[in-house]
Amino acid sequence: MAWVWRFEKTDGTETAPPVEPEEFTTQGDAESWIGEEWRALLDGGVDQVRLFEDGKEVYAAPMSLHGAADAG
Repeated sequence: MAWVWRFEKTDGTETAPPVEPEEFTTQGDAESWIGEEWRALLDGGVDQVRLFEDGKEVYAAPMSLHGAADAG
């Protein structure tokens, strides 16, 4: 299984991340990585992310990085 992030602008268009991710072998590894890199991603122009497992979207909606900034 491969877990990958899709990086988007607020309108849902895909954008290149300023920090290059890898393919993760677990959801926990993918989520830990985003927890460490969200600020660099936000500063680099990424507004939201979506997590996919083998091509299937994991969450019902994209995760806003702006919400992470508000939280802390």
